[in-house]
Amino acid sequence: MQTQVQKILILALLVGVLTGCSRKKDKFLSRNFHALTTEYNTLFNGRQAFEQGRDALIDGYQDNFWAILPVERLENPEFVPLPGDAVDPSFKLSEENAIKAIQKHSMQINGAERNPQMDEAFMLLGKSRYYDMRFVRALEAFNYILAYYPASNNIAQAKIWKEKTNLRLDNTKIAIERLHKLLDEEKKLDAQDYADASAMLAQGYITENRIDSALVYIEKAAFLTRKNEEKGRYYFIKGQLYDLIEQPQLANANYDKVIALNRKSPRRYMINAYVNKIANFDYETQDQEQLFELLTDLENNRENRPYLDIINYQFAQFYQNVGRQDSAVAYFNKSLASKSADKFLVSRNYLSLGELNFDNSDYLAAGAYYDSTLAFIPENSREFRDINKKRTNLNDVIFYEGISKRNDSILKLVGMNSAERNTYFEEYITQLKEERAKDSVAAAISEATIANNEFFVADAGNQPPAGSTFYFYNPVQIAQGKLDFKSRWGSRPNEDNWRISNKQGAFQEQSTASGSKDLLETSENGLYNVKTYLFKIPSEKPVIDSISTARNFAYYQLGLIYKEKLKEPQLAIQRLETLLNNNPEERLVLPAKYNLYQLYLDQNDAFNRDKFKNDILINYADTRYASIIKNPEKALTQDEDSPEVLYNNLYKMFENQEYEAVLLNSDRYIDEFAGDAFVPKFELLKATAIGRYKGFDAYEEALNYVALNYPNQEEGKRAKELIDKALPQLKSDEFVADSKALSFKLIYAFSNSEEDIMKNTEDILTAYLKEKASATITASADVYNADTKYLVVHGFKNTIEALFFAEKLKEVEPSTLTREPVLISTDNYRILQIHKNLEAYKNREVE
Repeated sequence: MQTQVQKILILALLVGVLTGCSRKKDKFLSRNFHALTTEYNTLFNGRQAFEQGRDALIDGYQDNFWAILPVERLENPEFVPLPGDAVDPSFKLSEENAIKAIQKHSMQINGAERNPQMDEAFMLLGKSRYYDMRFVRALEAFNYILAYYPASNNIAQAKIWKEKTNLRLDNTKIAIERLHKLLDEEKKLDAQDYADASAMLAQGYITENRIDSALVYIEKAAFLTRKNEEKGRYYFIKGQLYDLIEQPQLANANYDKVIALNRKSPRRYMINAYVNKIANFDYETQDQEQLFELLTDLENNRENRPYLDIINYQFAQFYQNVGRQDSAVAYFNKSLASKSADKFLVSRNYLSLGELNFDNSDYLAAGAYYDSTLAFIPENSREFRDINKKRTNLNDVIFYEGISKRNDSILKLVGMNSAERNTYFEEYITQLKEERAKDSVAAAISEATIANNEFFVADAGNQPPAGSTFYFYNPVQIAQGKLDFKSRWGSRPNEDNWRISNKQGAFQEQSTASGSKDLLETSENGLYNVKTYLFKIPSEKPVIDSISTARNFAYYQLGLIYKEKLKEPQLAIQRLETLLNNNPEERLVLPAKYNLYQLYLDQNDAFNRDKFKNDILINYADTRYASIIKNPEKALTQDEDSPEVLYNNLYKMFENQEYEAVLLNSDRYIDEFAGDAFVPKFELLKATAIGRYKGFDAYEEALNYVALNYPNQEEGKRAKELIDKALPQLKSDEFVADSKALSFKLIYAFSNSEEDIMKNTEDILTAYLKEKASATITASADVYNADTKYLVVHGFKNTIEALFFAEKLKEVEPSTLTREPVLISTDNYRILQIHKNLEAYKNREVE
């Protein structure tokens, strides 16, 4: 009975306490109950979640040390979370706890907040939204504190966070002004608050590109902050700012402060401080040996293993600066092998390797490295466009260098006698066997090493003693022993009495059979047979001439590319001189000599300059090149014989359907301007004229020629595009039914011998149409092929209208229009002109 009474009393007491702790009553008990519950329950859990989220952000944030670091880390501003999502669940949880504290423990009584923890709740709410990148909503929370909690001890923090939010909203000038006001008015600012405000001011000035002001406030922030992580970051940023204004000594002084913090701040700051100091190293005045020792120490320090990518890159830069290219290449590759997450660093490694190969004239390798570089830099950047342009220029070099080297090799073999060819391929086969033997030994060593390691792993007590020379501790000796055994005894099975003679004989028989099989395979493959290679050497003169022509043209193109695009005069001279020594076609001789004259002129080589100058003036006196040498100013003007003027004239002829003249002149200009940038334009125009003049099959063949011979020029690419996309749509020569047609034409055919008659008829028809026909009926003169032209009347809606018009024309006197026209739909006329198949169309009509 007493126990029950006690329980009832306790319950009544609890009910009384809870009733007395109402949020609507301004009582001592109520205020302290809700304050304590807010602080040690919801706010405690919210702060824990917030700190967890912020720590995860700091630890996981990928800083770009190649640019000025942001004062404060935040996720990519281009990332916007979807409604209901969060950047980090921890920030969502901290926001929920802040809202819960406000909803359940706010004590708004008579317009005043009686719970002293509510400003803390709103502060947590704003910070959570800020890190969740909902800046407008965060601003609401900070403004609420400033409006309704003027006596709060969080006022300074609220003002700072409000201006941080304004910086994120690009209200930079407003934020700078208000932060200055805060620093001027708040005389009793806490040191950490002053550091935070100064850091944000520095960020604002960096955004405004006011570096001098930024330096003042980042120094204050670094000096006052109590957090070593921030101290290291701020001093590093200060060093970067001094680098930006080209003050390396002051920059290095701040990097030294970062290094001095050592383990007190994250190691990434220290490593990159070393990196930036190394970048400021003066190789002419400072001690290179000391730098080498520093790099070696950084590389060997086990704590720096996560940073070997950037350390190896700096080592590569060091070797490049001291002229040791092989070592530089090795360290660039070591940096790449570390699989760095820093895309910009990866791009620097590939770019450096590309530039090294480019400088060494290994353009094939350079092109591959440039391709890799482009994969790691933004496409919309200026650097991407510059590298891509350089890479595009290398396409031609790679293409023509491949042709020249391959064809030179073939022609060298063609020029050998039989004995020389046999000796050459015997040496090649010997070298091939040696390489294959080395590969076999390497494979055996690898196998032995693996087996050896597996043995010692399986029996941990049998580790080989250090420095031991015992046979079975040396995988190289094991591998060599296996090969020696196999050469003497063959592949013996692992069994007793393996040396017995009958077993040996049986095995030798088996080995002989196996060897015969191997020999048969080798014979069939032809890999070690001299005749296999001799058989492939061309012997027919047309084939050899074709190889020589392609080789010479490649040398000429390389000379121009090195001269005009890559600005490599020595390489250009070497290629053009080689061309002239190879008995080139006449069309290449004069332009090659003229380009050599220009190259030697630029090189101030008077002897060779005058040699080619006199050769051109004496042996090619009537040419355009001789005219330019006599009158250099003429080269700067667009004379009537320039390729551009001639091309424009030729294009006008094309538009006037003078296809035969276009073809004749194109061939002449292609020979005359061999190697000029306008030659591919002449080729493509010629191909188009062939299509209009000779039909689909000839057009396809001409486009293929342009695409194959000029694959890297715009015209070659255009030809390839036409082959892939346009030709498949034009390929069908099947005529469509007239019932599907919407318009029709009348065709009057004239042979080329009837040109005067056709012209007279066209005049009569034009006059008749102008006087008697509707405005929708028109006439044109079209070329069909080399023998035939058409007078075409367009604009008929149906066959009846067209036939009636044809009968009306017969009444015109005098007239040659009494001949029977061909009635054809517009769609079928297009097919007729593409495939030149008039007879097929007429037969279709008869059927």
